[in-house]
Amino acid sequence: MANTQNAALKRIHSLLDEGSFVEIGAYVTSRTAANDPTEDKNGDGVITGYGTIDSCLVYVYAQDAAYMGGSVGEMHAKKISKIYDMAMNMGAPVVALVDCAGVRLTEGNDSLYSFGQMFAHEAKASGVIPQITAVFGSCGGGMAVSASMSDFVFMESSNGKLFLNSPNAVEGNYEEKCDTASAKYQSEVTGLCDFVGTEDEIFAGIRELLSVLPENNERYNASYSDCNDDLNRAVDGIEAVKDKAEMIRAIADNGLFVEVKKNHAVSMTTGFIRLNGQTIGVVANNASLIDHFGAKKAIKFVNFCDAFNIPVLTLTDVDGFARDESNEISLARALGKLTFTYAKSNVPKVTVITGHAYGTAGVVMNTKAIGSDIVYAWTSAEMGLMDKDLLKKISDETADGNVNAALYNARRGYVDDIIVPNETRQRVIAAFEMLYTKTDAEIFRKHGTI
Repeated sequence: MANTQNAALKRIHSLLDEGSFVEIGAYVTSRTAANDPTEDKNGDGVITGYGTIDSCLVYVYAQDAAYMGGSVGEMHAKKISKIYDMAMNMGAPVVALVDCAGVRLTEGNDSLYSFGQMFAHEAKASGVIPQITAVFGSCGGGMAVSASMSDFVFMESSNGKLFLNSPNAVEGNYEEKCDTASAKYQSEVTGLCDFVGTEDEIFAGIRELLSVLPENNERYNASYSDCNDDLNRAVDGIEAVKDKAEMIRAIADNGLFVEVKKNHAVSMTTGFIRLNGQTIGVVANNASLIDHFGAKKAIKFVNFCDAFNIPVLTLTDVDGFARDESNEISLARALGKLTFTYAKSNVPKVTVITGHAYGTAGVVMNTKAIGSDIVYAWTSAEMGLMDKDLLKKISDETADGNVNAALYNARRGYVDDIIVPNETRQRVIAAFEMLYTKTDAEIFRKHGTI
């Protein structure tokens, strides 16, 4: 093999099952390097190939920062596009291990055009195969666009740098004040990064994430796993849990919860669990008010689940909308898109109202009105136009507050059943089992415009 044991190759071997990696295109060179016999430049700064993770096929590329900073040249980009062609044909995920200075300036338009072709391959693969990007060094310029097109982004906590514009080119920014390229900024502020950790934590995280995802949009069954957790296990004390991530773990098989964008938009919690071995996407209110960051976080997650036929569980506990100028600017638009995303998704959808579901905020959290297949409410749940105490002040007709009670809403058909909180796991499992063969033919249209 032409490539030496460099950092890029070590990363590939650290990610994949031992001895499974097969390199493709090891002798590819750039046009200029092909005429220069003085130096071994095979590979053109990127190692591409395939291997397995837990015996499942995965395609991978790793950029070699030791060669021209890992910059993307013409042949570099063509090698990556070739991997995408193979992954699409085989229906297998692509994992990008990024350490890249951006487009290779010395190759001019040849590198830029091939970079664009690489983007086109990512766009074609979107919603067909899972795409994961892990940033270990620089991910600048065009590679930041590439990362944003991935389904999930991992960043190494110390050395990972993701930026469209170099931080020192951003007006008013300097590293001590606010390093816009850092993993902290990209995970907490922009939300582009889903997971942050050391190199070893990233490899473990990618393997765990892929273990709960289907190989492609037609192989959902492949993401099943044997369940050795009691299907009827009571989740005692769950009603007292305030942190929705902990509540979700209590419901999940063996407490497994692969949380997505944990550090961003903490008003909303999203991630994957298993219920009776079946992968389920979960969206939960982790604050009483929905803000635009939380809505956008939920939109991206539900959209991914729908594309890959992953059922969605929604845990609703919301009083209203965040009230400040930044939310007035963008929250209505985000809520429209969230409502559209829930309504258009045709995967099995189950909602559990664990606390409040007040006003329009309660409606957009996947109520029966916008398409949830099954809606449960805890015995203590309340849903309605507004808080019952406020309702008493403005309407004598509803002075007793009963219109907010779970029983009233069940009698109206807005709730399918009222459940005891500690039965949540078994009831949700049963609902998804019933919905397993759900089909939902859509009226033809090219796409929505929301």
